Amino acid sequence: MIRLRPGGAPSLAVNQVPNSDHSAPRKLFFLLLPEFSLLSLCSALEPLRIANRIAERTLFDWELCAEDQQLAQSSLGISIPVLSSLPAVTNSDTVFVCGGTNVEKTTSKRTLNWLRKAARQGAVIGGLCTGTYILAVAGLMTGKRATIHWENQDSLAELFPDVVLTKSAFVVDGNRMSTAGGVASIGMMLDYISTHEGPDLAHKVSEQLMYSHVRRIQFNSTTSAPDRGGISHPKLKRAIQAMDDNLENPLSVVELAKFANVSVRQLERIFKRFLSQPPVRYYTEMRLQRAHNMLLQTDLPVLQISLACGFKSTSVFAMRYKQRFGLSPHQALRASQSGE
Repeated sequence: MIRLRPGGAPSLAVNQVPNSDHSAPRKLFFLLLPEFSLLSLCSALEPLRIANRIAERTLFDWELCAEDQQLAQSSLGISIPVLSSLPAVTNSDTVFVCGGTNVEKTTSKRTLNWLRKAARQGAVIGGLCTGTYILAVAGLMTGKRATIHWENQDSLAELFPDVVLTKSAFVVDGNRMSTAGGVASIGMMLDYISTHEGPDLAHKVSEQLMYSHVRRIQFNSTTSAPDRGGISHPKLKRAIQAMDDNLENPLSVVELAKFANVSVRQLERIFKRFLSQPPVRYYTEMRLQRAHNMLLQTDLPVLQISLACGFKSTSVFAMRYKQRFGLSPHQALRASQSGE
């Protein structure tokens, strides 16, 4: 059984600090999927380690596990020792699924059944980075607010319409938790520490991580299209956000101009000045990129993807897609399914 001590090296104990009041530490399990995000995992573990050190006792105990393997390989190619089986979970435990790249290809029936059983037992279940996708496949996010890495937002929304998808950095909805990836795990874990051990300890952990200012910015923040593109012009941001919110049913340039509170001519000038292209071309690029993500991340038919991205004609969609990516949508779908 491999765990991590505060210094980060493998050990048989989570840390070397005695639990002075003999209360049982809170147990967390981290299921590492193939090609998991090492950044998301470390961002979740480090706040727990620091909380134990500050408290001078073991408040949080964790185990890393994977299905049928002794080493879990991250998307960086770095392997981590893990418990090579799926452990028993009780109603006082917390389970996090740590995803990463190619998450749609890492789902197994055994893992799904283990997660469902943990949920029936009453455990708190969470997804780190793309781990939310696995929870949705297991049926554990129906009717729940959730988030996931922005590259997977479109495919998750299309495949699981019963999930209340948000663009927040992290979401806690009852006994379900999720993050949008990267350092968002820090914010979620600070919230977790605050809930179970009080805000004072969470604040101290945040200070140790030099995270206080970042957390104020990140809390309830969004990974919007303008933010991802580094857009700062306020009218341009409003127009691009309107595009991002209406990919399935595209708005006209007149409607976009109304959202930005400018004339059509002024909107076109702003797009050409800051993005070197007219709004219609930029809008089409956004829709094609969404289609590309869905082709790579789902098994949805090309027709459904075409409609979901605002292309009413599959022939027009195919032509535009090939112009942009150099192959037809069907060729991209087959390449994705074959793992090329």
